[in-house]
Amino acid sequence: MTPQLGNLYLIPCPLGATPPLEVLPLSVKKVIELIDHYIVEHEKNARRFIKEIVPKKSQPDLKLQTINKFTDASEIPQMLAPCFEGIHMGVISDAGCPGVADPGAAIVSQAHLNGIRVIPLVGPSSLLLAMMASGFNGQNFAFNGYLPIEKQERKKEIKRLERLSQELGQSQLFIETPYRNNQLLESLLQTLHPDTQLCIASDITLSSEFILTQPAGLWKKTKVDLHKRPTLFIIHKA
Repeated sequence: MTPQLGNLYLIPCPLGATPPLEVLPLSVKKVIELIDHYIVEHEKNARRFIKEIVPKKSQPDLKLQTINKFTDASEIPQMLAPCFEGIHMGVISDAGCPGVADPGAAIVSQAHLNGIRVIPLVGPSSLLLAMMASGFNGQNFAFNGYLPIEKQERKKEIKRLERLSQELGQSQLFIETPYRNNQLLESLLQTLHPDTQLCIASDITLSSEFILTQPAGLWKKTKVDLHKRPTLFIIHKA
């Protein structure tokens, strides 16, 4: 008799050094209490998170596999082997929600292909929290990931997104590697029309949280240091 398939739980994490249960519901704790098999972005970070949520959970009993941008696609199907034995599994990102701007999406896709039930748990998404706080069009927005690193290519992409925002009434979100945030902001202020609205949302949910929306022209007069701070940028041109 074939065993019933285990579920795949998508387990959110805090977006930084915040006590987990200040931003996560009790349902996350209950799931972690039950599960020993995980697919994670970084093992050390995942073990620390699990210990913070359930301090008494046996660390030696945890069975962790890692998935990141270097994982070969051929390795992914085998990662779900415990689910085929009826064992529930969890996916844990380094921060925020698994599968959203995160390599865990490949695991979720494989689970659907194999009839494994996927259960997303409630937790903080920097994309949605930034959008909520921006004051922009929450019914029409797009996440564009990272912009080009090369200056001229980056400026061309900023202009393209600004034009797209105006044509579609669509807010455009993007991110940058935290140590290049200030360079991206400089490019934005050099490229955007002064009336284009720009929201910067940094360190979301942390004690150092900074979120402000104002025209690009005003940002040129605003001092803010974004170096090494996880940040979302959103532009909207009416």
